[in-house]
Amino acid sequence: MRILALIKRVPAPGARINITEDEQYVDDKNLGHAISPHEECGVEAAVQLIEKHGGEATVMSMGADISEEQLRAAVSVGMAKMVLVPTDGAPKDPQETASALAAAIAELEEADGAFDLIIFGNESADQGGFQVGVRVAHKLGRPMVNGIKGLDLDEAADGHIIARREVDSGFEVYELPLPACVGVKEGINLPRYPTMKGRLTSKKAELQTVEAAGAAGGQAQTRLKSPPETASETVILGNGPDAAPAVVDLLEELGVM
Repeated sequence: MRILALIKRVPAPGARINITEDEQYVDDKNLGHAISPHEECGVEAAVQLIEKHGGEATVMSMGADISEEQLRAAVSVGMAKMVLVPTDGAPKDPQETASALAAAIAELEEADGAFDLIIFGNESADQGGFQVGVRVAHKLGRPMVNGIKGLDLDEAADGHIIARREVDSGFEVYELPLPACVGVKEGINLPRYPTMKGRLTSKKAELQTVEAAGAAGGQAQTRLKSPPETASETVILGNGPDAAPAVVDLLEELGVM
């Protein structure tokens, strides 16, 4: 089984995000970066499938050269190969991104054969467009389901992939003929930490680059805007026994007593 997982370099979750003066970019001078959380779970899903059913898993990212850091992080937890689709680092709209990724994937498949499964994150942590995976699947002519919280290979069904999507009443279950694409959500699994052996392996791994570009779509970014900051107020009701009356008043106000 051949699996491809797509990842994106994003500011580390929980970091304070500042915008450049021209309101066009995230000011990342003092930011740490990581694999987008949904896509980190996609890497773990790929590794688990390979461990269970055999095969080879490849990780791909589109971005500036510095995205190599996240590609090597994916290799350190079990991905066998890594591929970078280099860009100048400027934001791309979903259509342009999907066109370039689809072209890069087609080039890899022409050389080494089709990927049985391509795994995307449900959406990226920075832009959250929900579009790239679906657009790539459409360009490649493959079935695609987003929002996946369970994934396994049904070997008895002639190699179909079984994908589970959580809904209000339980789960929807999809049986997709391979080759196929899925978009997984954070929570489908618990991503593993790299081992020392994995880190050493990732340092020696060869980085393959595939030059590909796509035409920009109709979307245009006007500006980025930071949401208003909110602050919470903490009130100390008192110390020791002296706080008891205030606690009772508060519980009465909340309707607990």
